[in-house]
Amino acid sequence: MQFGFSIVGLVMLAMLFIPNIAWGRNQPLGYSELARRESAAMRMLERIGQVAVTASALIFACPQGYALPWLWWLIAAFALMLFYEIAWARYFRDERELGDMYAPLGFIPLPLATLPVAAFIFYGIWQQSPITVIAAIILGIGHIGIHAQHSRDLKL
Repeated sequence: MQFGFSIVGLVMLAMLFIPNIAWGRNQPLGYSELARRESAAMRMLERIGQVAVTASALIFACPQGYALPWLWWLIAAFALMLFYEIAWARYFRDERELGDMYAPLGFIPLPLATLPVAAFIFYGIWQQSPITVIAAIILGIGHIGIHAQHSRDLKL
């Protein structure tokens, strides 16, 4: 783990934020009702994780750079983020219904929640940053927990 601005982290965060901003401007019908029933504890963990992942993704650089075997962790992180982008593309291409947000992508359950969390865990391993890994796990507990609750509420 080494301090320093990470352009790779900025790219990863852009891949995360851009589709979320687009979604936020046109949320599906019924989402606000689901959001009102979210667990306060899960929401708090999600918010803490979001802030910590964002900060740590930007302020830590990988001390090994792009050397093997560390590069494989970064490749895996980007591959997961590409699948995340595919899941969003599917959502935006279709009718943008609430249930579409929670539909599996192949064998990947809740892809809009699980893929970015797994990607940032791998990214944290590439950075050799336990802080990023722990932040991503905290984010995952809240974010995946909320998505699972929404999915159960919709009976998907």
